[in-house]
Amino acid sequence: MISIIVVDDQAMVRGALAALLNLEDDISVVGQAASGAEALDLLAHLSRGGTSVDVALLDVEMPELDGIGTARRITAEFPDTASLIVTTFGRPGYVQRALAAGALGFIVKDTPVERLAAAIRQVAEGERVVDPQLAVDSMTRGTSPLTERETDVLRAALDGATIEDIAAALHLSTGTVRNHVSSAMTKTKARTRSEAAHIARESGWL
Repeated sequence: MISIIVVDDQAMVRGALAALLNLEDDISVVGQAASGAEALDLLAHLSRGGTSVDVALLDVEMPELDGIGTARRITAEFPDTASLIVTTFGRPGYVQRALAAGALGFIVKDTPVERLAAAIRQVAEGERVVDPQLAVDSMTRGTSPLTERETDVLRAALDGATIEDIAAALHLSTGTVRNHVSSAMTKTKARTRSEAAHIARESGWL
């Protein structure tokens, strides 16, 4: 029996996935969590109780700690638990970041439940599973061209923050922020920092 947890901040989606997967003869949902932080607490709780978890199904965009960050923590703290990203957001950059964080799989939520169950079985065996179209898109687009600081600046700009706001939040000078913004705009071929942030987000680089 493959034991899994389902982690998604949308209760309806989380519940539906758990219910469907519990219908599989060889899969047992042993817990659910609404965020990455809750998932880590749940894994620790189950571990203390003697319950091992083979696979953690993780959504990408969640509060507190996103799916990629959660996969990184799980890899470090619960090495016997494999991470499988299941998300609505099929962005190529997410695939690269997820795999780099230690996740073994990345598939989209509209995948038929039969294929999802098969992916869980593969990941539980230590195999890597990536949605074919996302894999092609990921290779076509390549890795993120942004530096770590440019990524930080664009992430801070997503909500329409001013240069001064970004500088204060990241403890940088306004001149340094402007330089990073300018460089990021060039790399994303954007006309404004807001557009650059949007392009980077849609590419899965943030």
